[in-house]
Amino acid sequence: MSDFSYLEEQDYTKKFDPKLFGKLFVQLRRHWKSMGFVALMMVVLAVTDVFIPLLTRHAIDNYIVVNEAGQSLLPFILVYLVIIALQVSSIFFFILVAGRIESRVNYDMRMKGFRKLQELPFSYYDRTSVGFLMSRLTSDVTHLAEAFGWGLVDLVWASIFLISVTIAMLIINWQLALLVLLVVPVLAVITVWFQKRILKAQREVRKINSRITGSFNEGIMGAKTTKTLVLEAQNVAEFETLTGNMRKAAVRAATLSALFMPLVIAVSSIASALVLGQGASQVLGGVLSLGTLTAFVSYSVQFFHPIRDIAAAFSELQRIQAAAERVVSLLETEPDIKDSPEVVAKYGDNFRPKKENWEKIQGAVEFRDVTFRYKDGETVLTHFNLKVKPGKTVAIVGPTGAGKSTIVNLLCRFYEPTHGSILIDGRDYRERSQLWLQSSLGYVLQEPHLFSGTVMDNLRYANPEATEEEAMAAARLVNADAFIQKMDKGYLSQVGEGGGRLSTGEKQLISFARAILHNPRLFVLDEATSSVDTETEMLIQHAIEQTLAGRTSFIIAHRLSTIRKADRILLLEDGVITEEGRHEELLAKRGAYYQLYTNQFREEAASAVLGAGKREKEKEQKDK
Repeated sequence: MSDFSYLEEQDYTKKFDPKLFGKLFVQLRRHWKSMGFVALMMVVLAVTDVFIPLLTRHAIDNYIVVNEAGQSLLPFILVYLVIIALQVSSIFFFILVAGRIESRVNYDMRMKGFRKLQELPFSYYDRTSVGFLMSRLTSDVTHLAEAFGWGLVDLVWASIFLISVTIAMLIINWQLALLVLLVVPVLAVITVWFQKRILKAQREVRKINSRITGSFNEGIMGAKTTKTLVLEAQNVAEFETLTGNMRKAAVRAATLSALFMPLVIAVSSIASALVLGQGASQVLGGVLSLGTLTAFVSYSVQFFHPIRDIAAAFSELQRIQAAAERVVSLLETEPDIKDSPEVVAKYGDNFRPKKENWEKIQGAVEFRDVTFRYKDGETVLTHFNLKVKPGKTVAIVGPTGAGKSTIVNLLCRFYEPTHGSILIDGRDYRERSQLWLQSSLGYVLQEPHLFSGTVMDNLRYANPEATEEEAMAAARLVNADAFIQKMDKGYLSQVGEGGGRLSTGEKQLISFARAILHNPRLFVLDEATSSVDTETEMLIQHAIEQTLAGRTSFIIAHRLSTIRKADRILLLEDGVITEEGRHEELLAKRGAYYQLYTNQFREEAASAVLGAGKREKEKEQKDK
């Protein structure tokens, strides 16, 4: 397992930020009406809650203390029933609508997050852990949905009730009201002190939670490597350390929250005691009626309920802000690569393409004085120039770190040149949309990715409109049909998560067939035969010949035997082309390429001899 701290995970250290929640409200503007309705129900509930002690006061002073004969209770009963009906109705509707808000916010935020991930370029995923992204779109979004669904309820009710009770107390007896209000500054100081520390603790909890999610992801994806290297104990020890840190941070946050509420209750209880003592003296002195004291005591006790709720809401806001910061940072992430407004206006974007304006790609490619450096400052290419005619195949070889993958990533516009330009059919590709280019692009990776589903699903993934006959024809063209037909359900067989039920070579052949069905004008093969056996390599070699015919192609090659028929071979060292030409021409020069090829040829020949000897011994032992 890894320490994920080097990946992009922003540390949030600023104070409570109302603007952040303003941004969230903007993101959730389609729910404003529902939130407004819930707020209205809370206003109704808060106001009716204030009327209950007033009704109690009236009943005590007029029906118990005075007890005038013949006085009708019917008006009082009717008013009380109306108040109760309003309370019950408001509670029913706010629970109903608040639950809907929670579900819909969950849905909307995850849809927005997933859409944003589709818009972000390849470079974003280079520096961001999958675990962090999963945490943001699952647990963080869940916290926000709960806050907007139910936190809003508590905050609105508490605020309205607090204001209403304050007004009622001041009207009934302003002297006693001041006794209650005297403790508010003390509560404010306590709240501010705890607020800062709870926020810091909750941020730490959310950050460690992301690392745990990332660790889960890495542990699952790397299970095979873990087993083969016998790293189970080490992984468990590292994970135990990580979860131990999570436990400490969570306990710290919980302890602060646990101390906060008792302090608020203690201070409020002191105020209630002062009111009761002073009010009792006034009742005995005939200054205050019993009903008024009863109502006031009820108010003084209830006065601190909304304060506790508001305090709890602020405590919750600290937890929510830690999640909100992370979700908003994702939604507001600006892509490193994006089309200009003029390009979008003409060609559309990834979700609203204007294909009627797309020019057909012929396949001429030019790197013109291209310099590229990564964000960390590492320069890979400097004043790089290359011209490729339509339909030609260019192979790129060289040591690790020479810049081979950088060239094809620039070609695919996964990155853009720091300086210089890349031209497709004579025009800078930034003058056209990313989708225009990538819709005409075929990319076969060293470890091709298949999606969960059937073989047919994966073949038609890039072209859902293709018929089953067309998909099967593409598979036959690259010699994939033979092994597919041997599977339990043929083209309807499940490939497993990530194609786990297939060998690397089988996944490669399916990816070639999928690429053919996509019918791209530009083709990129990235080490497509480096991890397969010789027999599968021959099948893939045939697939390459069939697939690349008439298309402009770039091949990053590990096995040089696969590029002997390339139109041009470039030997790259430190971002510079040191040799180029056809296979025979480069061998004739007896330079670096010649040395590379002959060394590889000897290694493969030696491996073949050893393999044949091993098979012969196994046969002899079997015969005995």
